[in-house]
Amino acid sequence: MASQLFTPYRLGELALENRIVIAPMCQYSARNGEASDWHMIHLGQLAISGAGLLIIEATAVTPEGRITPGDLGLYSDESEGALERVLTAIRAYSPIPVAIQLAHAGRKASCHVPWEGGAQIPADAPSGWRCLAPSAIPFDPKDEAPAALDAADLKSTIAAFVESAKRAARLGLDAIELHGAHGYLLHQFLSPLSNQRTDDYGGSLENRMRFPLEVYDAVRAAFPAGKAVGVRISATDWVEGGWDLAQSIVFAKALAERGCGYIHVSSGGLHPDQKIRLGANYQVPFAKAIKAEVGLPTIAVGLITEPEQAEAVIADGEADCIALARGILYDPRWPWHAAAKLGARVRAPNQYLRCQPRELKSLFLSS
Repeated sequence: MASQLFTPYRLGELALENRIVIAPMCQYSARNGEASDWHMIHLGQLAISGAGLLIIEATAVTPEGRITPGDLGLYSDESEGALERVLTAIRAYSPIPVAIQLAHAGRKASCHVPWEGGAQIPADAPSGWRCLAPSAIPFDPKDEAPAALDAADLKSTIAAFVESAKRAARLGLDAIELHGAHGYLLHQFLSPLSNQRTDDYGGSLENRMRFPLEVYDAVRAAFPAGKAVGVRISATDWVEGGWDLAQSIVFAKALAERGCGYIHVSSGGLHPDQKIRLGANYQVPFAKAIKAEVGLPTIAVGLITEPEQAEAVIADGEADCIALARGILYDPRWPWHAAAKLGARVRAPNQYLRCQPRELKSLFLSS
């Protein structure tokens, strides 16, 4: 029986050769928001992995929307130009579709990079800045409280997402993913744990969804109509009284009504008290439920590490695509190896065609 993981799929007008997506993964290696030589190395190797889609890491729409001073941005001519250099190199050697995740870190901004501890940088420190959030509630009690976004801030933040979407269009990126997960700004509006506003953007579920949906609508209008705009969500906060699957389904239905291209289902990241039940496929049930209830093209992620696992998720209809993050960092040729195990074929650069093992001479498609 033919592998379902290696069947084609479409996200709107975007044709994917297989169901393997490379999830956006922060590299904390930009300079003033500008892609560096590290991005050339990192994204270059992933572009020849044989996956169906590559999503560039969380990319800030404003300088203060960066998680760390090392975060990638798409908010200036300089950051656009630096990313164009990387994309030009990728496109010279790989046909892989490339999307970008547009993001704003909200109250989780102004932090040290992970290998320097990841703690918040004080606003008055040379490399720090004042964070913005739905409400003046810090992520961690020991952190400085963020400033609550006022009406002008909300308007300017939407405008920043729109400007970044226009830059993404100029770069010829194939899709946009809005980062509504992992405790960053759009997720902060969704969760009652971080959003305690008393205006039209807080309180009821309808109100808490309002700002993320306004961002979606504005980005959708600014990006070419034939190209997908998807959203990544955390299906649950893993904290009692927080955002949960039932609310995620309501949000996903609102996105579907707006023509959302896909939903990428993760979880957690909003609150330090989260109690995540880790295990193989631990987030797949969330994706399965949203796919069943909403019908949007759905990407599942989370400790999907083995080819047989990924195959079962697709074959059983639990999701339309699977996303790899840490697993593909560990093994940048994961799709090659999965294709070999599952009796499928995968695209490889012409320069690498001779590396096929003798017993797998039909494994590679030429680029």
